Amino acid sequence: MPAFLASLPAPLLASLAHDWLHLARADQLPPCPQADWTTWAVIGGRGCGKTRTGAEWVSALAQGDPAFTAEPVGRIALVGETYADVRDVMIEGPSGLLGLPRRGSAPRWSPSRRRVEWANGALALAFSAEEPDSLRGPQFGAAWSDEVAKWRTPEATYDMLQFGLRLGRHPRNLVTTTPRPIPLIRRLLADPAVVVSRARTADNAGNLAPAFLEAVVGRYAGTRLGRQELDGELIEDRADALWTRAGLEAGRRDRAPDLGRIVVAIDPPASSGPRADACGIVAVGSDGSHAYVLADATLRRAVPQAWASAALALYHRLQADSLVVEVNQGGEMASAVLAEIDAGVPVTPVRATRGKYLRAEPVSVLYAQGRVHHVGPLPELEDEMCDFGPEGLSSGASPDRLDALVWAVTHLLLRPGAEPRIRRL
Repeated sequence: MPAFLASLPAPLLASLAHDWLHLARADQLPPCPQADWTTWAVIGGRGCGKTRTGAEWVSALAQGDPAFTAEPVGRIALVGETYADVRDVMIEGPSGLLGLPRRGSAPRWSPSRRRVEWANGALALAFSAEEPDSLRGPQFGAAWSDEVAKWRTPEATYDMLQFGLRLGRHPRNLVTTTPRPIPLIRRLLADPAVVVSRARTADNAGNLAPAFLEAVVGRYAGTRLGRQELDGELIEDRADALWTRAGLEAGRRDRAPDLGRIVVAIDPPASSGPRADACGIVAVGSDGSHAYVLADATLRRAVPQAWASAALALYHRLQADSLVVEVNQGGEMASAVLAEIDAGVPVTPVRATRGKYLRAEPVSVLYAQGRVHHVGPLPELEDEMCDFGPEGLSSGASPDRLDALVWAVTHLLLRPGAEPRIRRL
């Protein structure tokens, strides 16, 4: 083989070095274009190459690569969690459409028009899953749906997209995502008409930073969270967890009602640096009898000024009443940092006198009673909740998001509160 390669012309060797059919793993190549399939789901761990797979597929369809399609696809939908995700990951990212090795003329990206255009006139149009109704009307010959497990209204957006796949002889859809046990993912994996490819983070180790492999893969490999986020497994509920996915789904709301109180709870890390715990930052509102979890702004490996600024930004955005701050470990420092940035914001200190599980139990009862609702998806927070049992998280990590949630709900529903103004979100 080395002798054969050495005999090839330099231009051909250079072309082979960037040829996706030559470089891609088997799980990154689509089913046969002549086969009777409509949806291809690439389910994999973080950094396994899902974005490159999607970008190469879209680029090949737009340019009419015969290994991928019988004819060029003129209109393609690009749907991400937000428009910023479509732009920053699917289009402008290192593995996105604009980052692919150039084969002929590069596509032209028009951010103001939210479209990528190839020299042959093929278009890829950007859509946000936050706006499912924007998919009413447009029609496509193909679609790339990225990280659907994180979409705010996954089933509504995905279903609306399917109505638009009506151009050409055989419209097709690619889903790339790290799985979470939400109804849409279960539906796709159970559908015999969906072709499923799977990949692990380790499969793409040669293209990942050694520090990431050491710090993240080394820490979470083999844990429930690692099996989901690194190995791309669909992890169901932990038997002894305080919360279940079904329970959270049953209580989910698209929007909050008029709220009498809103607090932002902070679970500060005891230290800072690359190995420090995250700073849990969760916003919860109440109408007096029910609580509504509005946002999770938790930060990892952030210096105090960074997470304090994030908490204050959330406080002001939601017009909250108070910052609820745990003061057991580093809390006094947290209060000082918050006051240094914005001295006018009221801070309510809380102190833990019981373990995390005992503090969380009364809050889980409120969920079981249907008195706590998540407004839209909060995937990372919900992952912690459904993996939290008597011994903590299965990974052994600190449940920082969950701690902040517990403090906020406890403050609003399990303690007497003031009667602030009503505000509409």
